[in-house]
Amino acid sequence: MSASAAPATAPVGARTTLAFFAMVLGMFMAVLDIQIVSASIADIQAGLGASADEASWVQTSYLIAEIVMIPLSGFLSRMLSTRGLFVISAIGFTIFSFACSLATSLSMMIAFRAAQGFLGGAMIPTVFAASFLLFPGAARVRATVIIGLTATLAPTLGPTLGGMLTAAFSWHALFLINVPVGIFIAVTVWLTLDLDRPDLTLFSRFDWFGLGLLALFLGSLDYVLEEGARWQWLQDDTVATFAAIAAVSGALFFWRSLTNPHPVVDLRAFTDRNFAIGSMFGFILGVALYGSVYLVPLFLGSVRGYDALQIGQTMFVTGAVMFVASPVVGMLSRRVDARWLVALGLAITGIAMLLTARLTNQSALPQLWFPLGLRGLGIMLVMVPVTTLAMGTLPPPAIKNAAGLFNLMRNFGGAFGLALINTMVIDRGAAHRLHLAEGMTTGRNEAVAMLAHMQDGMATHVLNGVDPDLVALRRLAMMVTREGNVLAYNDALLMMAAFFAAALPLVLLMRAPRGPGGAPAH
Repeated sequence: MSASAAPATAPVGARTTLAFFAMVLGMFMAVLDIQIVSASIADIQAGLGASADEASWVQTSYLIAEIVMIPLSGFLSRMLSTRGLFVISAIGFTIFSFACSLATSLSMMIAFRAAQGFLGGAMIPTVFAASFLLFPGAARVRATVIIGLTATLAPTLGPTLGGMLTAAFSWHALFLINVPVGIFIAVTVWLTLDLDRPDLTLFSRFDWFGLGLLALFLGSLDYVLEEGARWQWLQDDTVATFAAIAAVSGALFFWRSLTNPHPVVDLRAFTDRNFAIGSMFGFILGVALYGSVYLVPLFLGSVRGYDALQIGQTMFVTGAVMFVASPVVGMLSRRVDARWLVALGLAITGIAMLLTARLTNQSALPQLWFPLGLRGLGIMLVMVPVTTLAMGTLPPPAIKNAAGLFNLMRNFGGAFGLALINTMVIDRGAAHRLHLAEGMTTGRNEAVAMLAHMQDGMATHVLNGVDPDLVALRRLAMMVTREGNVLAYNDALLMMAAFFAAALPLVLLMRAPRGPGGAPAH
């Protein structure tokens, strides 16, 4: 049975349900592995004998490779079939997860992580496409809720799970845990999924030149977004070189895709108004999802001094609210116009960002639980209906390709958000520190009194002839740095809130899909 001929009213059996949940588990593992190493980078760095800057590539190499694979999944699933592509992806992800656990040098780790991300990346969009092709009506909405919950929970739980595994065993466990799960996923999907048939004739029409341009474009662009803030953007020769490569290869890739009768990535889905606007919402959702998952733990670690487990316990509020809210969002998605839910979700998430942007050096779970929980509710209200709106007006043959593009936009939203946040934290942090330092002069009685108090306290504790005045000045400088960073974090959260406010009017431009559960009647 071809994907285009999938019946709109076919009953959902136990075999189909098992196949779907196995695919969702595979997507969860692929998304989880982006963030699972973040809390354990220092341990991996020590184990491989790498510097801090070099060790960051353990995460970056995976993300870049995954982003290159995601838009390819549409073509590959038509050529290999949905089952064939997913099983190959799961097996490759498992093999290279095991290889990562055996890595003895940074170069080996980066190579294995890139292969793991590239092969595993196909599991993410394939699930989105399969949910639209496997399930009719209300069942499709429930499947979308499960996918939305999984896609948003995975990056939230990643640092927590990674920190717990490393603390209990070692960093090798971050990768070894994928092996039994990956084997189970590959076997289950192979035995239970029967959605379409492969078309191997497409291999002879595969656009290898387009693939090369795509890899150069997405890989270079993601490198610029990942590393630009750290190296002052185009002031660094390497970043500037990759920016130029991204610009040239990007222009050639779009030309190739629009002129080739069999492009490696079909961009015509963007001519559908709902899909184009929905992809923009996916981009903004990526900014909020990955940006806040990065920024709040950064604050908790650098300002509050939390370890990975404490950060995970605080961030778990967001995941808990998502889990509780998911059945409610699913019910609303079947009864309420999806556009209203998206608008409500955008508004709630924007408000949550505003409430979070009140950080002080004493902010902890008692102050953060409400805005973090509110953010989880808002993201769920956007994630589920926006997927239906974006792909619900497309014909079935376009779903596979569109799923890859939609997920690509969300991932690039995350990369863009992280780049913007890092740049803002660096620039605004410097500006705030300068402003605060200007107030720490001998002309300010409060500053003089604080310094004298510190000097008195240091005089009774400092040993070995160290000048207590210098120690007190250093401590005061650290306080200025800390407060400047806190203010910069608040600025970044306000910027993310502005993204959601700017996106709200775009909801009015979308059409409501036809059919039960907000799904179109094909």
